[in-house]
Parts: sequence; C-alpha cells; structure tokens
Amino acid sequence: MRTPPGTLPDRPQDITLPRPISRVRRVWKHPRLMHHNRLIALVLTANLIVLAVRLAGDGLNAHTTGRLVLANFALTVLIRQQYVINALFRIATAAPLHWPLRIRWMLAKVYHFGGLHVGGALAGTCWFLAQTAMLTVERAPAQVLAVSYLLLALLIAVVVIALPPLRSRHHDLFERTHRFGGWAALALFWAQTLLSLQAQAAAPLTDPGIWVLAVLTFSIALPWLRLRKVPVHIERPSPHVAIARFDHGETPFAGSSTAISRSPLTEWHSFANVPAPGQSGFRLTISRAGDWTGAFIDDLPSHVWVKGITTAGVANIETLFHKVVYVATGSGIGPCLPHLLAAQVPSRLVWATRTPRATYGDTLVEEILTVQPGAVIWDTNEHGKPDMVRLAYAAYQDFGAEAVICISNKKLTWQVVHGLERLGIPAYGAIWDS
Repeated sequence: MRTPPGTLPDRPQDITLPRPISRVRRVWKHPRLMHHNRLIALVLTANLIVLAVRLAGDGLNAHTTGRLVLANFALTVLIRQQYVINALFRIATAAPLHWPLRIRWMLAKVYHFGGLHVGGALAGTCWFLAQTAMLTVERAPAQVLAVSYLLLALLIAVVVIALPPLRSRHHDLFERTHRFGGWAALALFWAQTLLSLQAQAAAPLTDPGIWVLAVLTFSIALPWLRLRKVPVHIERPSPHVAIARFDHGETPFAGSSTAISRSPLTEWHSFANVPAPGQSGFRLTISRAGDWTGAFIDDLPSHVWVKGITTAGVANIETLFHKVVYVATGSGIGPCLPHLLAAQVPSRLVWATRTPRATYGDTLVEEILTVQPGAVIWDTNEHGKPDMVRLAYAAYQDFGAEAVICISNKKLTWQVVHGLERLGIPAYGAIWDS
C-alpha cells in the first residue's frame, strides 16, 4: 500500500478527524469566500466608493470615467505580469518564521492575486460602459463612438467567455478570446485615446493615458519578446506520461513554471519546472489530461516553443512554514518534485497514483524515495482511491507540520484544502483562476 510502510494507519477510514472549527469560521472558510473572491469584492467595493465620492462631488464625465477605465485595466494587466507575480511572491515569503502562524497563513494566500485581475476587468468594463454612454450623450465624434462601441462589445464578449462555467467547458475558446481579444482591445484603446485627443486638439505626449497604454503594451509584449523554439529530449515511461528534458541555457528556480507550445499563436500550456540540484536545465512532467497532452505524448516533438519569464507557483509559499506536507495525486508529483529535491523546507510527501513505477518509471520513484524515505505512496490501482483529507491530516499530525500544500485535480484539491482549513489547518492548492 505504501512505500515504505511508515507510521500512518493502514486504512484512511481509521484516521479520526477532529471536530471542525466554529460555525462562523466554517462559513468564512467556504470556497466561495476564498481570498481570490475576497479580492474581487475588494476591487469592486473600492470602485463603488470612488463612484459615490464622485457623485457627491463634481460628478462624472467621459474624461474622468476614461481615467478610471485605464486605472482598472492597468491593474488587470499588470497583476498578471510575470515580474510582478515573482515580486509579489518574494515580498510575501520574506516574512520571518518567528512571525505568528496566523500572519504567515494569510501571506501564503498570495497566489490568489488573480482576484485583482478579475475585479479590475469587471470594474473596468463597467466604467467603459458608462464612458461609452456619456460619449453618446455628449455627441462625441463619430469615429470615437464607432471605436468605443466596437471596444465595448469586445470587452463584454471577453468577460462573458471568462465566466467560470463557460471557461471550464470551452477552455480553448477562453484562451483564444483572452489572447486575441486582449490584443484587439489594446489596439482599440490606443485608437480611441488618439482619436479623442485629436478631436480635442491635445498633445498626445502630455496625456497620462498615453503613458499608461505604453506601459501596458510593453508589459503584454515582454513575454513574446522572449519567444523561441528550443530542442527537447522526451522520455515516455508509459503511455500516460512523458518526461521532457530541456537544456537550452536556462535553469529555472524550483517551483517555477514554463509555458510551452507547438503552435505559439493558438495554444499554450504551463508545467512546473523540475531542476536537479547542481545540474543545468530542467524537466517537465506531462501527463495525459486532454487532447493537447495526449497528442504530445503520442507524437513526441523534437522542438517546442517557449516564452515568457519563469514564474513562481503556489508551492513557493513553503518557505513561510517550518514544516509542510505535500499532497499529490498522479502527475501532481511534478510541481512537488523540485521542492522535494531542493529540500529547502522539511517536508513529508503523500502521493496517490496508479501503479507509480509502471506509470512514472523506477528512476523517478527511486529519486523521490531517496529524498523522502518516509513518503506515503498509495497505489490506487491496487488499493483504490483513499480519503485524501484523512491521509493529509494524519501526515500533518505525524510530521508535526504547519501547513499542507495540495497539487491535484480541481475537485480533490478543493476537498483537501477546504476540508483542512475547516479544521483550522493552513492548506493551499491551485484555484484555477486562469
């Protein structure tokens, strides 16, 4: 059942969970009230306060509303910029370990920053709707109105397709509308701004909006300026998994991610980088989880496209804690592996997967056991799917950990994270906000 036996009960159902924390805390820890959604609410509330202040003062016009549009979309774009993301993680994880656990618990939620992206996009679209209405009432030049209505329709389409139900069912459409729709929206913002300044006979270089647009354009273009096609060596230990090895002059930091593509204008997929201590290059573990990954494993490429800046991921928050438990299922071992190998923070692994040696290869399993002799490795093909919340809790208690980091599919990640948080245990996992 496990390799090696370890000290946990042999049956997850024998593990007794404590009673959940108070009813108020349970409500506060509900998935719908996670920090990502709280940040959305914060941005929208801040905009409502600005609206109330403006209405109570000088009121609103198309010019001031346009400034609010740009401010919100600047937040939307810049909070997703890779250098900004890495800076946020560095600031959040700089907290010393002697700080109270409650503060470190909150700082480790830094990866919920996508809530600022969503809040800014929603508020910016609402402000732009108001600005377009004002431009219509103020009888702005026809070309300004034409661009404004076209841009408004585009923004609404991008927002609608990004709604979680549509995004999950049509993810490829979501990615393409976000990419191409975002580029088109930026071009239309430039056109609207320049046409408005021309109608007012104003000098473009003295307008703050021009400089904001210039910064946003550079931010969006920067990852694409690093676009290149690189060689890749791929091993396929089983029809379910491919291990891609890169050594093109870049060795990313542990826990970062790299986006790769076979068709750079249409589809990108990010995977956790697995650098080996003391060696150049890195690996990516790619499991069969859809059409793209299936085609990748069945038809192994010799080269792929890479772009952008290696970016911190959720597991980088480990340094905020004295000890952590990593909970992974299947290919979720990929994002955990670089942290296990680096051993920067004492950790215990709980990994549930089908036939680990046959699926991922003896080399990878032995590599894990070398650095994690106490790892709990559960073969789901032989013993069925375990109760991961109970296994995670037992490992947390047995190891004396301060936090649990879960890398799995959406359903199980949320089960583990929110199941443990309801018990008063700091727990973290991806939130599928992109």
